[in-house]
Amino acid sequence: MAKVRFTETALRDAHQSLLATRMRTRDMIPIAEEMDNVGYFSVEAWGGATFDTCIRYLNEDPWERLRQLKSEFNKTPIQMLLRGQNLVGYKHYPDDVVTKFVEKSYENGVDIFRIFDALNDVRNMEKAIKVAKDQGAHVQGTISYTISPVHTLDDFVNLAKDLEALDCDSVAIKDMAGLITPAAAYDLVSALKEETDLLVDLHCHCTSGMTPISYYAACQAGVDILDTAISPLAWGTSQPPTESIVAALQGTEFDTGLDLNLLTHIKKYFEDIKDKYHCILDPISESVDTDVLLYQIPGGMLSNLISQLKEQGAIDRYNDVLDEMPRVRKDMGYPPLVTPTSQIVGIQSVMNVLGGERYKTVSNEVKEYMKGMYGKSPAPVDPKISEEIIGDEEVITCRPADLIEPEFDKFKSEGEEKGFVKSDEDALTYALYPQIAPRFLKGETEEEKMCVHIDDDDDDINVEEVIPTEYTVDVDGDIFEVTILPTGVVEDDDDDDVEYDPDTVFSAMQGMVIKLSVEVGDTVAVGDPICVMEAMKMENNIEAEKAGVVTEILVEPGDAVAVGEGLMVIKPQ
Repeated sequence: MAKVRFTETALRDAHQSLLATRMRTRDMIPIAEEMDNVGYFSVEAWGGATFDTCIRYLNEDPWERLRQLKSEFNKTPIQMLLRGQNLVGYKHYPDDVVTKFVEKSYENGVDIFRIFDALNDVRNMEKAIKVAKDQGAHVQGTISYTISPVHTLDDFVNLAKDLEALDCDSVAIKDMAGLITPAAAYDLVSALKEETDLLVDLHCHCTSGMTPISYYAACQAGVDILDTAISPLAWGTSQPPTESIVAALQGTEFDTGLDLNLLTHIKKYFEDIKDKYHCILDPISESVDTDVLLYQIPGGMLSNLISQLKEQGAIDRYNDVLDEMPRVRKDMGYPPLVTPTSQIVGIQSVMNVLGGERYKTVSNEVKEYMKGMYGKSPAPVDPKISEEIIGDEEVITCRPADLIEPEFDKFKSEGEEKGFVKSDEDALTYALYPQIAPRFLKGETEEEKMCVHIDDDDDDINVEEVIPTEYTVDVDGDIFEVTILPTGVVEDDDDDDVEYDPDTVFSAMQGMVIKLSVEVGDTVAVGDPICVMEAMKMENNIEAEKAGVVTEILVEPGDAVAVGEGLMVIKPQ
């Protein structure tokens, strides 16, 4: 039995799971050289939600992060998580974008590509696998592990055989929610070792509390690689702690040979990092929660769901959303809950709960899913729900990417003409995130503020960054109390009460306006789309709730709006 090797996730999945992917590059670089000396199989440091978060919240170029990390990791391969045809986004991209992205990722420093598809539809992984192999990279095909009435051991083994036929070098069992039991881990790893010649990697989150036991069972079955996180960023919705698993395997036939003293020094560094990001760490994400066996939310989605509910001012509906998720998942044919299906199911569950009526508001991504544009669902979708969402629109059966026209050259030339695309990497950033990338590439994005932790010897002072709505203003010695009101709100001078224009359409969610569907003077009917908002990383058509004429538009594309902020005024005819 060969020794078991480790993939360290601290620089990607661990902070995505616990810290909503907010770790900055400047906090990764100082420890990279020491991590490079550990002897890991790989360090997962790119992909997943890191790309989006860099340009949306951190004002960092994800390509530059990759290059900086590559300059530090001279011995250890850098691994990325790639969502098949979705790359690092939330929809399918055309083949030319996939090709260019994989080529540039390899060129900038990715050595190992872990490639998965949220529906385990191998058609959605083929292009990325082929291009990565053409570069000479190690390709790790992936099984998105889940539990449902329609998923079986044979299905997972057959998928691994398909991945082996595509010339993958290894296979990962991606257990996003920590659902795999020790017995199931033993059986699946054993079957994969018997039926394929691939190296087998087990990647689990600790949400259910079973994972360390499942890891040992996997070792007994012959697993080659385990994914772990240095202990300050372990447990909960993250992976098992690196040091603990190393210690547990010492003196056994699975001994990793890794140095606990070196790991302990790295641990101390990440203890300080965890303290630095303490205001982002939510106790829910850090805890064991056996309810995951019911609602099956993966680690990264759980911390992001909490963050998103807080943004919407609806964290009190957290348990209601968890209850709704299994119902939505069943409606959609039991997709494994991993990006982007975790977002699609999760955000639809939020909308169903906050909207007061199931499927009253439906994201564009849900509509595309129902039309087969994400691939084949594991089980048929609920026909009544599908009809409610897409009516009699055609459902495709071909490989979804076959229907998408090439886009890379278009985005590159368009971005160059507008002056914010300077390289192929910039063009890819624009192609992946056309709504938010221009602002970032123009240098207009500001780094998201964090809470500030001040250690004042005796007292710990926590200062939370908040956006004030009430101010005391001094004008030439006169003091005025000023309240900032949402757009569309008018002040009643008679009694100082706030009154709302009865014909104003208000936003029911926090998000960004990405498209206006009407102009002033247009007549709209009930249900007509009036604008598109991106909320919680999903695109949502906002529909008119009453008929009338658009007399005033209060927002523009690119505007960030809060819950209750006015969007436009529609006067009845």
